[in-house]
Amino acid sequence: MTNPLLQTTELPAFGGIRPEHVSPALDELLRDAEVALQRAAGPDVPASYHALSAMLDTAVERLSRVWGTVGHLNQVADTPEWRAAFNDNLPRVTDFYTRLGAHAGLYAKYKAVDADAELLDAAQRRVLRNARRDFVLSGAELAGAARERYLQIQDRLAALGQRFDEHVQDATDAFSLVVGEDRLDGVPDDVRRAARHDAQSRGLEGFVLGLQVPRWMPVMQYATDRELRESLFRAYFTRASELSAPAHDNSALMPELLALRAEAASLLGFASYADLSLATKMAKSPAQVLQFLRDLATRARAQAERDIEEMQRFARRELGIDALMPWDHEFVAERLRQARYAFSEQEVKQYFTAPRVLDGLFRIIETLFEVTISEDRAEVWHDTVRFFRIERHGAMVGQFFLDLYARPGKRPGAWMDHARGRWRRPDRPGQLQTPVANLVCNFAAPVGAQPSLLTHDDVVTLFHEFGHGLHHMLTQVDELAVAGISGVEWDAVELPSQFMENFCWEWPVLSRLSAHVDDGSPLPRELFDRMLAARNFHSALTLLRQVEYALLDMQLHLDPTTHNDVVALARQVRQEVGVVPMPDFNRYTHTFSHIFAGGYSAGYYSYKWAEVLSADAFGAFEENGLFDADTGRRYRREILEVGGSRDAMDSFRAFRGREPSIAALLRHQGIA
Repeated sequence: MTNPLLQTTELPAFGGIRPEHVSPALDELLRDAEVALQRAAGPDVPASYHALSAMLDTAVERLSRVWGTVGHLNQVADTPEWRAAFNDNLPRVTDFYTRLGAHAGLYAKYKAVDADAELLDAAQRRVLRNARRDFVLSGAELAGAARERYLQIQDRLAALGQRFDEHVQDATDAFSLVVGEDRLDGVPDDVRRAARHDAQSRGLEGFVLGLQVPRWMPVMQYATDRELRESLFRAYFTRASELSAPAHDNSALMPELLALRAEAASLLGFASYADLSLATKMAKSPAQVLQFLRDLATRARAQAERDIEEMQRFARRELGIDALMPWDHEFVAERLRQARYAFSEQEVKQYFTAPRVLDGLFRIIETLFEVTISEDRAEVWHDTVRFFRIERHGAMVGQFFLDLYARPGKRPGAWMDHARGRWRRPDRPGQLQTPVANLVCNFAAPVGAQPSLLTHDDVVTLFHEFGHGLHHMLTQVDELAVAGISGVEWDAVELPSQFMENFCWEWPVLSRLSAHVDDGSPLPRELFDRMLAARNFHSALTLLRQVEYALLDMQLHLDPTTHNDVVALARQVRQEVGVVPMPDFNRYTHTFSHIFAGGYSAGYYSYKWAEVLSADAFGAFEENGLFDADTGRRYRREILEVGGSRDAMDSFRAFRGREPSIAALLRHQGIA
């Protein structure tokens, strides 16, 4: 039978791909990629940019695309069979890419390329420069025992990161708590219905509560049962630790991951893994990052302390809670928000149905960036997944899969990854490969005939991920390695995503997104005004929490003495910048997948760094008009279309006409 992973269709044949297809497909793809690597590094291929690309990039891109499909299915449709197929092949895929990046002969070829003689354009020069840099950072200049050890480390890091992520997902999915209706006082009706539906689907009486955020957070915000909140809080913040099921414990993985990263950095001549990480980012040194983070913490601390004191007074006076505990924070904050601004998130949620929000988002993108979005046809991995195309002047520029709803076997969180990138393929002269994105969220799924209701935070998340998607899909760069988000400095990758978040606080936008679930009425202006007044409710606390995570990340990768007690360093950082005591059982570190299993190791600061850029970029729309055609066109051309083909700072200057300023970020967050 034909292996669907090897079909030459433009899109993955998701309807037919099975775990048993993975190993045979990779047998062929790895063999072809290995042949291409040896030929490219051998004497028959000249040291020419175009010759190397024609020989090597086609085989490697095909391997990357198929392996990306396998990894994607492992994240969104996890089963024991898929997990086994992924993990069985992870070592040999990792081994190939590690050897590719460290291949001395290929590195020598790239060093010998004469860019002037080949008259490379700016994007191609950028690719060549990045390739030479990345060979060095991948160990191409190492030899002997150092080289072998470096390769071993990369294989082990890949396996550990995958296991860390699996433990988080398994610990999240494994927990359930069955309760009676008497314990759900205050919990919103839609959450109750979903919990009841889960119980019935398992043949149980009562209501099933879990740790997936769309189910967990409303209970923490609204349940009057304090013991229930404590139980769910403790379960959530002890996931994947020594305080929960041993099979899911990440305690031993973290120090090993950190030690191996430090060793790899040392082999490459860096003082720490933090220094190695910053070699490809905008920030110049760990010291600069630490200063940036601590400056933000200093600016926010006084306001955060006032917010906590106000919560404590309100809890005592209005709720009879004498000692504010961590499992009370969301509940008290929500009650205080309601008292101060006379609305609740539950009230707002009734106006944001997923279909209406999605339609409004599409119309905004079409207006801002002069494109059209329409439903398209493709095989999908779940019956709730949809597929769309983006066109400009009748020509397709990109497509995307949209997977909105939480379900068992799906990794928590929200993300964008690419099914394929834009590329003027050397193996098909004249043919342009257009980009395809996977946009994934974990919103509460529809129950029965009622559509999914989104919190305003969910709306912000959707806009955020579409910002990433637009960066990937609207690129006009034809070189795969710097098209879209590829080649963009990691601490600038969040600029387009955080930029889109700002639109979620504008009346002309929200009025297009809203329609009450019962009668279709739009969001009342007076309710929006109250939401806007509450926009910066506890913004300083939120900022400090992000600074705390970023400081922990940077210090873990800077100081090897912290590796064996990550929890102790987390407490130390909380004492330095936090204003809310951390309970002794808190193990948020054990589910910190961004830094232990994702791409944010020694880079979590990027969220705040890029937020400075994104807030300042949005300032241009505040100055010129929210839907100003010229401003939208300039943003598209100078930020989105150029992708990674030039320095992110050069792109920002080209759009804004100056260096970025922190003023817009502080203004947006209401921090003086």
